Amino acid sequence: MEKNTYFRIRLTTIRPDKVTSFNIYVFIDEKYYLYLKAGDPISDGKIEALHNRDTGASFFVKTSDKELYRAWVKEEMNSDLLTPEQKAKILRESSIAIMEDLFEVADVNQAMDEAKPIIKEFIHFMEFHPDSIHFMLSLSGHDFYTYNHSLDVSIYALGLGGVLGYDKKTLEELGLGSLFHDVGKRNVSLDILCKKGPLDEAEWAQMKMHAAFGLQILNQHPNISDAVKAAAFEHHESWEGNGYPQQLKGQEIHPFARIVALTDTYDAMTTQRSYNKPMSPLDSLTMMKEKLAGRYDPDMLKAMHSVLFKIRAA
Repeated sequence: MEKNTYFRIRLTTIRPDKVTSFNIYVFIDEKYYLYLKAGDPISDGKIEALHNRDTGASFFVKTSDKELYRAWVKEEMNSDLLTPEQKAKILRESSIAIMEDLFEVADVNQAMDEAKPIIKEFIHFMEFHPDSIHFMLSLSGHDFYTYNHSLDVSIYALGLGGVLGYDKKTLEELGLGSLFHDVGKRNVSLDILCKKGPLDEAEWAQMKMHAAFGLQILNQHPNISDAVKAAAFEHHESWEGNGYPQQLKGQEIHPFARIVALTDTYDAMTTQRSYNKPMSPLDSLTMMKEKLAGRYDPDMLKAMHSVLFKIRAA
């Protein structure tokens, strides 16, 4: 069977007291084996033991059952039996699973269409559990930095967009733009993307091309808005005009790109990576306000403080 006919899941999205409507497979020695048949229960003890060993690399659902899996997640989001923390964990873990599949899809329009339900679920969750945004951040045990980072940037962006007063339709578009802000990295060498340590001058020059690559990729697909394209193309522009690739300044930079510039930097600073230790939220925001302030829209930087204050207070 082809590997691309399956997508990964985390068993943390599966409750033992609710049978699944889809089969779950385990990947061992380059082969897929039926692990749990749809409709069969799984014991509390067994699933707890598997949770502790599940690194996100072993369990799969057939791509043909993706809608069944999504329907499962939606039911869990509407369940009165789960706490906001439990719902947030299921929502995030299921989104990471689906996103890994999306980021490998050649058709960006298809990826965007399939990502829309994810963004809508996040907006819905944040609307009904406004103090629970912190539950959705950095919960994943996956070793897939690109997917974790893109999702965290999108969550922070939605929180910031909410503080700025964006309506639901604008938030949905912002969510997509921030989720796919690094789509241009598809065209950057994996050796550069995965390098453990600082990039040399030539490598950095290629890495900086990801903004232009992102625009090129998005321009090849119809029905993608200019705002979403701007999030990919302009998120490394600087408020003072010394960013890249166009050296845009101030209000010339699209609002979505200004938001992603903030949330992208903040998440990078506060996330554990192989070549640096994460900074604390307070230290990160202090550095952004005092040493990097010229890069960001000052009003958005203040609004970001409000988002992080809510997270910290919660």
